[in-house]
Amino acid sequence: MIKRKLLFVLLVANIGFCSAQANEIRVKSLADLQNQIDKADSGTTIVVENGIYSADNQITVSKNGTSARPITIAAQTTGGVELKGTSGFQISGTAAYIVIKGFKFTHDAGKTKIEAGAKYCRITGNVFECNGKGAYLTVSGDDCQIDHNTFQHKFTEGQMISVQGPGSSGMAQRTWIHHNYFSDFTPVSNNCSSIQIGLSGRSLASAFSIVEYNLFNQTRGENENICNKSCDNIYRFNTFGDGVSELSLRHGNSCQVYGNFFMGSEGIRFYGHNHKIFSNYFERCNPAINIGNGDGIVPKDKLTSHDRPNTCFVVFNTLLNNQRNIIMQGRKDGLGATFIAVANNIIQGGNEAFKIDGTIQNPTWTGNMIWKTNGGGNIPKTGYFEADPKLMTLDAERYHLQKDSPANGNAKGVYPFVNIDIDGLQIVSNPNIGADQSSESKPINLILTPEEVGPSARK
Repeated sequence: MIKRKLLFVLLVANIGFCSAQANEIRVKSLADLQNQIDKADSGTTIVVENGIYSADNQITVSKNGTSARPITIAAQTTGGVELKGTSGFQISGTAAYIVIKGFKFTHDAGKTKIEAGAKYCRITGNVFECNGKGAYLTVSGDDCQIDHNTFQHKFTEGQMISVQGPGSSGMAQRTWIHHNYFSDFTPVSNNCSSIQIGLSGRSLASAFSIVEYNLFNQTRGENENICNKSCDNIYRFNTFGDGVSELSLRHGNSCQVYGNFFMGSEGIRFYGHNHKIFSNYFERCNPAINIGNGDGIVPKDKLTSHDRPNTCFVVFNTLLNNQRNIIMQGRKDGLGATFIAVANNIIQGGNEAFKIDGTIQNPTWTGNMIWKTNGGGNIPKTGYFEADPKLMTLDAERYHLQKDSPANGNAKGVYPFVNIDIDGLQIVSNPNIGADQSSESKPINLILTPEEVGPSARK
């Protein structure tokens, strides 16, 4: 993560938005833009003058900048250049350290791509509102950064962001997706996630993507708002608002989901192995957490199976006034799940705390605090206890634990990977039940607003 932050600082320091510099070149046509791109050296900034341009051919970028001196292609002012037509930017597999910023893309979907082999490229401060079927943006290169963009008004098949990789089974490495605003993806069909990382055929490959500080609002192109289909990804500090479908760990293993706010969304559903879901806050969701009921065991069975969840952790979350809380749905001949730990969660309000319509072999149910709801399901009564967690609103955003809460310092078991809470603060010792840990420090992770993401929030 330190390396990612360093890259971000270097890029920002060296690509001040359209600042005057000796190697800045201004263009007034796409033909001239392509010509200047083909001649660009490291440190070159090409500024497209404001206006509406129609692209009939791909704008191909195959040059190399450096970390300190990237090649930057920018709109004169943020949103001042609209790119229409049948084509977009194509960053080829030979390119490195390319920055594209400040455009509004209304051209055909499926045309803006970072190809496999490209490295250290950045898409920042743009608005994507593309036309027709296909992904707004496809990323197959390594160490790419997608930040401070708006992805909006999609009502056709295809993802807003699709992260793939080389060949048929490889994954792009270390994609960093942050501070983007995803809005207004109306229900369409399958293959309509806001973000999809991987495919069934790539699902056993590790991607090491980080998806953080993104805001989702009314994005429900399909039932999977985020569709994870690869391994070793992190989803943290995002806000999933009203009208947002689920964060789905559909395929792949060893993902972490923590520090997220789910506010009126469809929560989380997971399959696969070794996932860690902790320190999340769920309010008004339906459901909050859905433990997948498997129909196969990968890799023995086909990669498209719903891989039976195994050795997964659902711990230290706060669930408040959800229509459904922690569930497993029934499945004919379902394989259920194995070795699932559901521990130290606070569940207040809503319908039953647990509704498990399937089999969980060798589960761990411990330290869960419930209030103003029934235990339900087929879990042992020793797996939860009833007590008022004393949640109160200290601000207009969400509920926090009071200092005299019985949740304070009373967590059961040892979960060393739980080292950060919903406020984004480090957990030192004696953790509380739920996502909210005791600290005198000011929270650094808050429910995001549109003003804090997208091009207008770009620093």
